[in-house]
Amino acid sequence: METVESKSGEKVDKTEWHRVVTFQDGLVDMLQKHARKGRLVYIDGKLQTRRWSKPGEDSDRYSTEILLVPGGRVQFLERPNGNGAQAPADPLMAAGDAAMQDNGTAPQAADSDDIPF
Repeated sequence: METVESKSGEKVDKTEWHRVVTFQDGLVDMLQKHARKGRLVYIDGKLQTRRWSKPGEDSDRYSTEILLVPGGRVQFLERPNGNGAQAPADPLMAAGDAAMQDNGTAPQAADSDDIPF
């Protein structure tokens, strides 16, 4: 979520919604139980774009999704009551081993200046 300025000059939160796809029973059950509208979630998966067309239309439609495959990760970045505090680690929520920092960003390597891109 990011804060942007509206046309009237007021600062408002901008939310982006993304479609997440998984066929892993444990992740499906966990997401059904814990995911709620407005809850901040970190998802590490693979981007996948699908193309389809509707009968009677000349143009194609596209949908980009986050595909959670084995090795992907789901982490809730706040407690269920929405207080914004870091949630305790839950082994069902993470399919990978990378940790998140308290500010919700992935940890950076100590030598990040040496990365060529």
